[in-house]
Parts: sequence; C-alpha cells; structure tokens
Amino acid sequence: MPDQNSIVVTGASTGIGLAIAERFVKNGWQVFGSVRKQADAERLSSLGITPLIFDVTDADAIGRAAAQVAQALGNRTLQGLVNNAGLVVGGPMLYLPIDKLRFQMEVNFIGPTMVTQAFASLLGTDKSRTGKPGRIVQMSSVAGSTAFPFMGAYSASKHALEGMSEALRRELLLFGIQVSIIAPGAIVTPIWQKADDSDFAQYASTPYGPALANVDQIFTKLGKSGLPASRVADSTWKAITASTPRLKYLVIPRKFREWTLPRLLPKRMTDRFIAKMVGLKPAR
Repeated sequence: MPDQNSIVVTGASTGIGLAIAERFVKNGWQVFGSVRKQADAERLSSLGITPLIFDVTDADAIGRAAAQVAQALGNRTLQGLVNNAGLVVGGPMLYLPIDKLRFQMEVNFIGPTMVTQAFASLLGTDKSRTGKPGRIVQMSSVAGSTAFPFMGAYSASKHALEGMSEALRRELLLFGIQVSIIAPGAIVTPIWQKADDSDFAQYASTPYGPALANVDQIFTKLGKSGLPASRVADSTWKAITASTPRLKYLVIPRKFREWTLPRLLPKRMTDRFIAKMVGLKPAR
C-alpha cells in the first residue's frame, strides 16, 4: 500500500515488543518486527507482522534488515522506530563478571545506537525520501533514572540509553525527527524469566547472598502484579502518533511510591528504606 504508515519494532517476539507490534497492526500500519529465531519469525508472519531476523549486537545483520525495509518502503519514509529489544543482567557490582557487564551494555545501549544509525536515513535524514520525518521511541525503564541494589548493570545501561537519547533528540532537530523515551515500571513480561544472566544463585556464597534471595522474591512478586504490556503499547502509540509527543512517558503501576516519593525524599533516607526492604544491614 503506497500510503501505508510503517514502523520497525525491535525485540518483537514476546512481551512489550509484541504488544506494540500488534497494536500498530490493528491500526492498519505496516509493521516490521525484529526477532532472532526463525520460529518466532514465522509466528510474527501469521500475525501480519513482517519479520526481520537480527540480533541487535550484530551490525551486519542490522544493515541487512535496514536494506530489507528500504526495499519494502520504496522512496517513502519510515514513520517509526521503536528500540525495544533488551535484557536484564543482575548481580552485585563487586562480583559481576566484566564480560556480563559488557554484554548488558552491548544489548541495551550499543545495540539501540547501532539500530538507530542503520535506520536513520529511512526515518528522514535522507531528505530525498517522500513523507513526513519519522519518530524514534527508546524503551528505557524506571531504572533509567534510579537504581536498585544488584541491578547496577541494567540500570547503567538504561541511564546510558537515556543520556544518548537526550543528545540524539537535540541533534535530530536538524531533520525534524522526534525522539521520545518510555520508562516502564513493573510490567507483566517474560523478560525476567528469560534473563538467565540475572540468576542470583551464583552469588549465594557472597556476603550479599541473603539479600539477593529477598530481591529475587521482590522482583517475582512485582512481575506478577505489574501492568499489562498493552499499557506500554498505548504510550508507544501516543509517542508515534500524537501531534506533539511527550519527551518521556512513565508507565508505572504505583507511581507515587515508585517514582514520586523517591524523588521527594533525601537520597540517604531512600538508601536506608531500600536497604531495610531487601535485608542489607548497614555497617556501623
């Protein structure tokens, strides 16, 4: 369809990415969703989503996917790019293997940067394309503004993503491409079940063992009581289609407790509250 709106969503096999892709398909958009497995690609095809098979850490595969989308669009601009693909690496910073820290940054920060660079011309940095400039949505987290014990690597990756996104937003004023950040809190999603690198059991013999067990239970409980992924899809729809999108969308089930209050209280008071919650007894 010559005038059909189009969007690319990374990490579309499950959870938030799939919910976003399905939301746009239902509204008549041409949706390209990235996955890493052929089985997932076939499932997306059955849902009316055009699969792109690539890992966000593979520059060559990303380039091939961008070429595939360019061929499908002809000379039209791509209306949206959602950098959603990501994973969680957990563990105490004193014991976290550096290769795992690097992997966390590669997937959650370097990956979205490479994807953005690969698709930028389709979004409108190539001014020979017809149509309005596209928009970019960066999937961050509440961890992009704060940090929880034993989630330092994940939080660092999201802080980095938000810092990059703010600079990118200002740089892209030159082309009229807008950038929005979405920061979910607890969402019912498979990300924690898939995060083998977040298995805290390997750190059980460290001084953090008892607290890690508590945190594991806290995250499991939050995951089950979180908001549905469709709520993030709603915010993504607004970020891509609103006449004036927000710079940041918060999707948090207990907003006052999990966002507002920690910003009102002194940092050291918040530190003590979190330490007590997870069982980290401060040394005298």
